[in-house]
Amino acid sequence: MSHAPEASATPRLPHPIQRTLARMGLPAEDFDQMAGPLGVTPKDTIHAQGTLKLHHYRPLVESVYRTPVLVVTSLVNQPTILDLVPGQSMVEYLLRHGYDVYLIEWGRPRREHQHLVLEDYVLDRLPRCIERVLQDSGERELTLLGYCVGGLLAVLHTALHPKAPVRNLVCMAAPVNGDGLESLKAWMGERFDEESLIEQYGNVPADWVQNALRALRPFGKVAGAMNVLNQVDQDEVVRSFLRMGKWESDNVPFPGGVFRQMVNGFLRENRLVQGTWEIGGQRVDLGAIRVPLLHLLAQDDHITPYASSRDLVRLAGSPDKTETIVKGGHVGLVAGRGAQLRMWPALDAWLAPRSA
Repeated sequence: MSHAPEASATPRLPHPIQRTLARMGLPAEDFDQMAGPLGVTPKDTIHAQGTLKLHHYRPLVESVYRTPVLVVTSLVNQPTILDLVPGQSMVEYLLRHGYDVYLIEWGRPRREHQHLVLEDYVLDRLPRCIERVLQDSGERELTLLGYCVGGLLAVLHTALHPKAPVRNLVCMAAPVNGDGLESLKAWMGERFDEESLIEQYGNVPADWVQNALRALRPFGKVAGAMNVLNQVDQDEVVRSFLRMGKWESDNVPFPGGVFRQMVNGFLRENRLVQGTWEIGGQRVDLGAIRVPLLHLLAQDDHITPYASSRDLVRLAGSPDKTETIVKGGHVGLVAGRGAQLRMWPALDAWLAPRSA
């Protein structure tokens, strides 16, 4: 019995870009070959739980700040967006500026993980990681730094644990107001059948997540490719595009239980900003956040629009709280040229005096 050959799992380059690269003497055929390895900053895994891995990055300078930084990544994207390659890595930037950096890689959930809910992440896995970081570093407090959904997890944890050993809370494009996610809210309204999706797949498939994000800006991929063709004589621009493409094409399945909670409690009912969302029987009160808070936002963010993120600083009870908006989009906020020129320096300027 014959079988049709499996399609290559490696995303191939669009033909016009492939031909152009060949003329440049770069005849690669796929993102992986051209982009090279991502997330190569040296690190050690110091803790694991299920698919979760907690990494500690090796220092790049002799003297480091006492307060370690624990990066909380998104549940639906690979953490390599924060550590693409040397010179295009927020993690590397922090290390070179004297921060002791740890990062949570949540891993790729399998069908047996479909019942994981926010309680598992906010009340169990994240606290365990905090405890392990403090044990490893020998310090009594740390900075939580969360990106996108990772920022939401950091917010939930800090609000639910006002006495936790968190010295600073830094969020990057963290959604807190479900009504502000207008496109997703319209799509996943009352007629959206999340239960059938979860029943069929267990977890929301990675390609479904990827298509949902792309649908928020349907022509973004084409516009990006056209922009690269206009700058195809600039080798680093092309390579950066390919790195971003490699990262974007490697989404992670969304745990079914968390997805159900996000669709109902966050999107449809917008319970967080209303102060009625409960996690593990505890009401989440953003006013309970009292630690120094920085929220970094992108001016043209289509994934976490300003309407979905602006309430964090307004509702947090922190006496020391700052909202900073920089030019760029959701991904460019943390990994693009604009991040290197604007966001990373802004992060360092705020965090340095609060880390000594």
